[in-house]
Amino acid sequence: MAGTPKRNYNITALQRGLQLLQLFSEAPQGFTAKQVADRSRLPVSTVHRFLVNLEAGGFLNCSGNLYHLGTACFAIGQAALEQLDIRRVSLPYLQQLNRQTRETVHLTVRNGSSAVYVEKLDSSEQLRIFSRIGAAVPLYCTAVGKVMLAYMPEDQRSRLLPQLALRRFTPNTAGNLQELEAELHRIRKNGYACDLEEHELHIRCVAAPIWDHAGLVNASLSITAPIVRMPISRLRQLAPLIQAAGLQISRELGYQMAPRSQPRKSTNGEAAVAKSF
Repeated sequence: MAGTPKRNYNITALQRGLQLLQLFSEAPQGFTAKQVADRSRLPVSTVHRFLVNLEAGGFLNCSGNLYHLGTACFAIGQAALEQLDIRRVSLPYLQQLNRQTRETVHLTVRNGSSAVYVEKLDSSEQLRIFSRIGAAVPLYCTAVGKVMLAYMPEDQRSRLLPQLALRRFTPNTAGNLQELEAELHRIRKNGYACDLEEHELHIRCVAAPIWDHAGLVNASLSITAPIVRMPISRLRQLAPLIQAAGLQISRELGYQMAPRSQPRKSTNGEAAVAKSF
């Protein structure tokens, strides 16, 4: 008996509307209708109809000729965060790390080639780093992202890496795939990742993987601080703390296997540690 033909449920207008809405997550300053048309490559008249409907639904606000995300997006985003089980499970461990280190702690999940902040606890110090829940950062030049890339199944990683546009955010950003792959190998060997001013100057970070019940890493947690409070020696000291927290969260999510690698100890001082990163 012949199989039933697979139905196509794609609704072109809905897909376009969602794609236009996604554009605004990358533009805190907002877009004009013409800017949206330029980025989406749709006619201005078509874009205008979408924008008017999205505004009517509360998904966009219009001030002058600039459109911004509306309160309906905020409400849905908050509901999504509340329903995200990993956020609920992780929060006590994030709070403990925040108290222990007095530094900013993040929880991220992977979305395509980006890591998205789904929880943040601010440093109690006067000098703090700036970040926000809902913001997306590249996988290849952030500790939270690199650790997810490193533990991605090899076939999936092989498909994704060539698609990455390796833009140099700072002089420390990986400039080619060979350099990035060598870094990912070190991360798998050490069991944690560091961002040594690779995404933003004067900011350093250490991150660990979070495994789900299937043994996959699609989330990570991190400790981030200004460079003045985060010498290489402190990154090394914090790595076991964040690895332990990541493993505890993983176990609560149903992960039963031992972590694939343990942090490597170094006795050769900061220079050797920096080289291992």
